[in-house]
Amino acid sequence: MRVIVAAAGTAGHINPALAIANKIKKESPSSEIMFLGTDRGLENDLVPRAGYELKTIEAYGLSKKISIQSIKNNIKTLKGVNQAKKIVKEFSPDIVIGTGGYICGAAILAAKKYNIPTMLHESNAFPGKAVKMLSKKVDTILVSFEDAKNRLPNAKNVVLTGTPTKTKDLNLTKEQKSEVLKQLELASDKPVVLIFGGSQGAKAINEAVVKLINKKMNQNYQIIWAAGPVQYDIIKKEIKDINKLKNIKIVPYIYNMEEVMNACDLVISRSGAMTITEISIVGKPAIFIPLPNVSNNHQEYNAKVLANVDAAKIISNNELNAKILNNNIESIICDEKIMLEMGQNAKKIAVNNVEDKIYEEIKKIVK
Repeated sequence: MRVIVAAAGTAGHINPALAIANKIKKESPSSEIMFLGTDRGLENDLVPRAGYELKTIEAYGLSKKISIQSIKNNIKTLKGVNQAKKIVKEFSPDIVIGTGGYICGAAILAAKKYNIPTMLHESNAFPGKAVKMLSKKVDTILVSFEDAKNRLPNAKNVVLTGTPTKTKDLNLTKEQKSEVLKQLELASDKPVVLIFGGSQGAKAINEAVVKLINKKMNQNYQIIWAAGPVQYDIIKKEIKDINKLKNIKIVPYIYNMEEVMNACDLVISRSGAMTITEISIVGKPAIFIPLPNVSNNHQEYNAKVLANVDAAKIISNNELNAKILNNNIESIICDEKIMLEMGQNAKKIAVNNVEDKIYEEIKKIVK
């Protein structure tokens, strides 16, 4: 099988693409896979690191606003479509798969010109503009959440497969959980709240947590907090004796996130698609602070996927403060029955055997 995978920009687009590519190679080792991206995103690091060839083209979001920059970007994007056509013609793939980013438009249009089967994967509950625009053209759209199906009324074929992720439910024993917490210098007899805001941290969440800690509100629970590499240096100046705090572990980044998420009792975070997927797999209650000002407000729609099944609470970014955050934490963490029920509800939306389902859909449309 010859495959072109189009993915650009963020890890949320690229990691699912790599998981799909790895599944194809596992099932069909002789397959040849090429990635299509831009020269600006994380694909330039993650794709070669995973051992795949990356070809880049120019691609930007088409803007209706009139400015010198938007006109330049629109021209570059149109040029990128022609670049994609050339790459597709030379590689002659059996299928073109897009997992997100502006690159998908150029890749799908190029594939259609040569009657090559196409597929898109949408991680968010509210499909992005590119996916909606291309929904009539692609053969199959794979979605992560049931909610996304109704938002693609013009699509030929929409299939719920979930989003591929490395995170698993480890079913930690009491002893294994204690060992994970011990490594974090936390006790095993007190609830643990995991807080993070993405790989770079989240300023609004961090500001609320700093005040919560400085006011010593966390008397009933412990905190493991990934503040983000850049913001960690700022926070060190705002919290006295940061390395001597009791019941609190603050780090720039958590490298063993799977273990920590399995060991914690409550998750507080933004609501990116991958985070929703991981929380549902491990079955944890959550408090989401959706990132504002993102396309289609998709993080709020993602958060509602769990909130609508009573697995999560939502605090808007502009309402977030230390008191509100602490009140929401205590309303969950101080009641074991509520924690258990929310965790069980989260698992209800988890999709199993994701990579197998995606591979089956690929086989259906590859001639």
